[in-house]
Amino acid sequence: MTTEAKRFNQIPLSVLDLAPVKEGGNPKESFKESVALAKHVEELGFNRYWLAEHHNMPGIASSATSVIIGHIAGHTKRMRVGAGGIMLPNHATLVIAEQFGTLESLYPGRIDLGLGRAPGSDQGTAFALRRTLNMGPEEFPNQVNELQDYFSDEPVSRVRAIPGQGLDIPLWLLGSSDFSARLAAQKGLYFSFASHFAPAYTIPALKLYRDRFQPSATLDKPYAMVGVNVIAADTDEKARYLATSQQQQFLDIRKGKTRKLQPPVEDLGLSPMEKQAVEESLDPRTTIIGSHETVRRGLESFQEETQADEMIITSQIFDLEARLRSYEIVGELMD
Repeated sequence: MTTEAKRFNQIPLSVLDLAPVKEGGNPKESFKESVALAKHVEELGFNRYWLAEHHNMPGIASSATSVIIGHIAGHTKRMRVGAGGIMLPNHATLVIAEQFGTLESLYPGRIDLGLGRAPGSDQGTAFALRRTLNMGPEEFPNQVNELQDYFSDEPVSRVRAIPGQGLDIPLWLLGSSDFSARLAAQKGLYFSFASHFAPAYTIPALKLYRDRFQPSATLDKPYAMVGVNVIAADTDEKARYLATSQQQQFLDIRKGKTRKLQPPVEDLGLSPMEKQAVEESLDPRTTIIGSHETVRRGLESFQEETQADEMIITSQIFDLEARLRSYEIVGELMD
């Protein structure tokens, strides 16, 4: 076994679940499938299970992110559960502190709070959430400061987050550009890069984070996690078929269409322009499609390139059994 393979096998692997709503299905069914997946990957030895905040998207059911985090944590025993992430500009920081203080009080030592600065929605939805558009991404550093103060033992603010005050809830900054990499380095926080949909910026963002990292009470050295799309199956051919659901989803995003997750198809019938769009969005370095051996090579290669401390795997697969099998194959690669 190569040195690179050993390093890959020794890093934790985690799960990012978008709680997909499938064509012909509904959110109730999505939540049942998320519970099934969470139980499955916990038994396989995955490290953490994150859910992401999205709004006004028919194919994603995790809009009330803290609620579904509690639901998943209640159906699992050991695995960390958290947000990947909460889009902080959409919320009052006190509310997030209270919600995650409640989660940490219910499931001590198991809750993560990942924070993003994008709205995770269109402007109309952002206004419906905030009732104003004055709170922009540029306010994000101040909001992170407020949140840290609410969780501190002796907050400066006269308003207290109860539950929340004095609780040790790991804060992660999430990013798809260099902004959160700079802020995470400056504040000495955990950093997770969305390489599964912004592959081109992965290496520059990780380098910036590591080069500028300042030790803090949270971390004495940088800790970076990268996102990877994995569609694994028993054969490369089967995996490529399953991957057409995700490819349709990315094409929909490019076209501004909102649909539920579509079943796989034998032929996408792509125009040259559409094929190029899929290839740009789903870079083979960070979208790994194939059998056990193909996935192993892909993950080892990306680990060697990024030297990530952890990888978080997302698998947009229509059929639940095929999705469970995909994570089984990834799980077999762990030490």
